[in-house]
Amino acid sequence: MSSTKAPIFKIIPTTQKYDWGKIGSSSKVAQFASKSKVPEFALDEGTPYAELWMGTHSSSPARLLSGTTLASHLASHKQLIGTRVLERFADAGAGEGNLPFLLKVLAIAKALSIQTHPDKKMAERLHKERPDIYKDANHKPEMAIAITDFEALCGFRPLSQISTFLESTPEFAALIPTAIAGEFKALSGSNSPDGPQERAALKNLFAAVMTAEKEAFVVQLDKLIRRYEVGGTSSAEDEIKELVLRINGQFPADIGTFCAFILNYVRMVPGEAIFLAAGEPHAYISGDIIECMATSDNVIRAGLTPKLRDVPNLVAGLTYLASDHRKHLVQPTTFSASSRVSPHTTLYDPPIPEFAVLRTVLSAGETEEHGQIDGPSIVIVTEGSGDVSWDSDSLEVSEGDVFFIGANTPAKFRANKGQGFTIFRAFVEVE
Repeated sequence: MSSTKAPIFKIIPTTQKYDWGKIGSSSKVAQFASKSKVPEFALDEGTPYAELWMGTHSSSPARLLSGTTLASHLASHKQLIGTRVLERFADAGAGEGNLPFLLKVLAIAKALSIQTHPDKKMAERLHKERPDIYKDANHKPEMAIAITDFEALCGFRPLSQISTFLESTPEFAALIPTAIAGEFKALSGSNSPDGPQERAALKNLFAAVMTAEKEAFVVQLDKLIRRYEVGGTSSAEDEIKELVLRINGQFPADIGTFCAFILNYVRMVPGEAIFLAAGEPHAYISGDIIECMATSDNVIRAGLTPKLRDVPNLVAGLTYLASDHRKHLVQPTTFSASSRVSPHTTLYDPPIPEFAVLRTVLSAGETEEHGQIDGPSIVIVTEGSGDVSWDSDSLEVSEGDVFFIGANTPAKFRANKGQGFTIFRAFVEVE
């Protein structure tokens, strides 16, 4: 058994109840919180459990079993963060115990908002202007790894696909002024979809949709839904017909439903991952995921939400890079650290410095060793039970348990006999 003086110890996550969360014990968030015996958590089968937070963000900080916040403990034991991370992320408060990443589990029953996250410069401005809404000054690139089947809208579709919908879907086309639609169609076959003219045309089209007068778009949305309900779809619309009907059922008369014609629709199986940089529009639709992000709670919303909609800042803050959804996929690779290959572990390493995530899957009785990482880690057990050992100490863990691993601590994981063992480990390591 470890103590808080040890480099590995359990921490207590927090739960968030949002309307879009899965209900009761159908939610992975509720399952994990119940099985790990999170203090003060009492399962209510009528309550939506949306998020499990594991980190140091001040909005909902994790705690040690003693009740001390993780940030306070790390501030007093800086060796757990590591010298290189302390230096690299000094501006982000690493010296005060703040981790540069935030790890979550999301359990999604109905669509989250059409949203984006600001880059660092925009986050600083928004936080200064509206600290009640934008609660920190950090950017929020994020990665989602499916732990059940998962659906999302993610990034702008290729221009040619959007142009096809302008032809096949009159209700969508009716929201866009003729001149804007004409310019967009003329550029949709461009060999340089990321060129300044193409990006400007996409911005104009998206802005026209998101700022459409409600009296106008509700009429068109009603026409679209009636046509879909009687089976009147074109071949181009077949892929998203059910999605449009489902989103409209969740959020009637909402402009966000039309984003299905503009954003990529992606369906993922467990183990697949997507990465969304700052300024990339998205909306998670359904499923359970591991989500890791830079430590921030900044979200700019513009549809499919009862919360504040900030359409001007959303439109202004997007990159308008159009591409196939595969651009956003994160291809996992085999993990190795300190010259030690970990064959049962895959690495998801997005192109940002704040975090990467490991997924270790062990069969009954198997073991896996992770070489030392020069930064801190947070780990959640998503399946089975086993133990983690280091030096001459060990810690028993099971489904739902969350624990911290200090910098430069090699760790060995063992699955108990008779069942598998799956963990996700978020970490930061300065290259």
